[in-house]
Amino acid sequence: MISSSSSQDFRFQVPSLDQAAFLLDFDGTLVDIAPTPDSVVVPEGLPETLRRLRAACGDALAIVSGRSIDQIDHFLGDIPFAVAGEHGIAVRHRPGGPVERAALPQVPQSWFAEARELVAGWPGARLEHKPGGFVLHYRAVPEAGAALRQAAESWVKGTNGTFEVQTAKMAWEIRAAGVDKGYAVSMLMKSAPFTGRKPVFVGDDVTDEDGMAAAKRLGGVGLRIPTDFPNPTAFRAWLASLVEGKG
Repeated sequence: MISSSSSQDFRFQVPSLDQAAFLLDFDGTLVDIAPTPDSVVVPEGLPETLRRLRAACGDALAIVSGRSIDQIDHFLGDIPFAVAGEHGIAVRHRPGGPVERAALPQVPQSWFAEARELVAGWPGARLEHKPGGFVLHYRAVPEAGAALRQAAESWVKGTNGTFEVQTAKMAWEIRAAGVDKGYAVSMLMKSAPFTGRKPVFVGDDVTDEDGMAAAKRLGGVGLRIPTDFPNPTAFRAWLASLVEGKG
């Protein structure tokens, strides 16, 4: 095990780089949260830090995101070895490999119609379609949060656990139950170069808690912003310190 960065008082330990597998969230963890998904900026220096991290841990570097795999490719290219997108629904185990998709139940079309009508009544709210579900965003209109949640919970109530409402940052996501970031961590850790290593999962949101729990079950570490790092800037500095041998 290696301790946290000597330059910051982060009170945890992670496996040494030759034993660790890093599985990292993107928005709010590697990059700062932006007003819109498209306005995210990859900070200068982060790509090189991630390339060095991947080399140091024998390619065992994955991004586990709510975004699609194509979006992660847009921002990071071929830097990560593996990518899990859509909160674990889609997993690509290796560069250029096939994308494996979990089998999902069909979302009723009536939910989409009702969701469109609902957000139209709250200027600033936004409906985001995703494979296997959708997201109700209310960052621009916080007062809509309670009404949107009530509607989301009413939709999933009669599905006998087939669907769930996932809390996110200023958003409610309606999604298939059981396929989450913990599922993605478990799938990734079954194949090389991740297998046999100790997972280090880092995230910032409620949607990352399943990934953290899965990493701990597999003998690794689950870390969170702002509990373990105050913000993404501090986390990026810590990653840089690891690959520079200062961790």
